[in-house]
Amino acid sequence: MHSLLFVCHGNICRSTMAEFVMKELVRQAGRAEEFCIASAATSREEIGNDTHSGTKEQLEKHGIPFTRRHAVQIKRSDYDQYDLILVFDQENIREVRRICGPDAEHKVYSLADFAHLGRDIADPWYTGDFVRTYDDVSACCQALLAQLERTKGDVLTKTLQGKA
Repeated sequence: MHSLLFVCHGNICRSTMAEFVMKELVRQAGRAEEFCIASAATSREEIGNDTHSGTKEQLEKHGIPFTRRHAVQIKRSDYDQYDLILVFDQENIREVRRICGPDAEHKVYSLADFAHLGRDIADPWYTGDFVRTYDDVSACCQALLAQLERTKGDVLTKTLQGKA
């Protein structure tokens, strides 16, 4: 089983968007039973809050099912629990390392690297552009799934190391 944790600042916009997009992609690929997919925040600012309405609007527009949820913060133990921790910007990487410690097992990746965006995935909380964020998240999740399909049967993090 592949376990993926998407992590952004507040766990109400980008990470929840990616969580639900990826769950739908693996469901459509007939591989849902092979994955454990979740999301979390680096901050405590939105703990307990549901997904942002702008994210819900984009998910509905694209036919991506979602459920009511409550924002949670990443914990040190999540580093051991998940195969990959996927972040959206450089601040997320720094904060994940602050909370979880050094990335000795090479589990922390920028989601944007899978689609070779060459930039961070912007936080729509600040930009207000949930459409662009959805487009980026969708492209990156599709590229991530394609990478995982190419590496089927290999040790996930060792195979992805240096290839994202």
